Amino acid sequence: MTKDQIFAFAQHITPQKTLSRLIGKIAECETSWVKNTFISQFVKKYQVDMSEAVNSNALSYRNFNDFFTRAIRPELRPICDEDNSIVCPADGAISQIGKIEYGTLYQAKGHTYSLTSLLGGDAALSDQFLGGSFATVYLSPRDYHRVHIPLTGKLTKMIHIPGKLFSVNKVTAEQIPSVFARNERTVCLFDTEAGPMAVILVGAMIVASIETTWAGQVTPFNKNVVTWDYQDLSNIEIQKGEEMGRFKLGSTAIVLFGKDAVKWEENLQADSKTKMGMKFGTVIK
Repeated sequence: MTKDQIFAFAQHITPQKTLSRLIGKIAECETSWVKNTFISQFVKKYQVDMSEAVNSNALSYRNFNDFFTRAIRPELRPICDEDNSIVCPADGAISQIGKIEYGTLYQAKGHTYSLTSLLGGDAALSDQFLGGSFATVYLSPRDYHRVHIPLTGKLTKMIHIPGKLFSVNKVTAEQIPSVFARNERTVCLFDTEAGPMAVILVGAMIVASIETTWAGQVTPFNKNVVTWDYQDLSNIEIQKGEEMGRFKLGSTAIVLFGKDAVKWEENLQADSKTKMGMKFGTVIK
């Protein structure tokens, strides 16, 4: 058994939710010596660049989660304002990017996963994205952990789908089938000038929660799929590049568009580094 296979096997036998909730409680602790130790070791281990933060004093944050979801200086992440442009939702790296073919998305060599499963088993919903485009952005521990909307959109629906909490790094993606469609996740659906758009916030090992700007903390919730319909209840519209959600202990964001709706930037491929607000693609008119 290889080192990568051992790492994947260990995740199967780890009490994922218990560990994640325990770390979540520690991350909310405001006791100075606890949170300062946690933060300082994290900054050192992952070489976090605090000069980019609005508040660059790492130990001044209220708790670890407050530090982890820190705001970034807006001038460092200009939002592409080109006509018809789509912007990157997060700092990190491309995990995979391309077309949704035969109702599946590419995860890693030897692994694809079902679009319908990713969207919680809703075939009617997945039909809107058949033959469309997808992009998966992985946020590493050192990255800025707020997610911004790629294109101005009106919120129509949010779906919380319970699941596992496997790690979502490159090694896990190569070892564990359908990891993004198995993990706990929140699907956010929008109407845009390019048609339907989904931004999916995928939880992972020791991710304490996922939040959205309109609903606050969404996860952990319960063992059932929960849907919020915003179509007739509100008029929530988020402008391109505005914050829409955040991870407490980070993970992955997946963006979906329908068939012939968008074209990704040609230079983007697996492992490409990303910055929130950079040009990610173009709406096809």
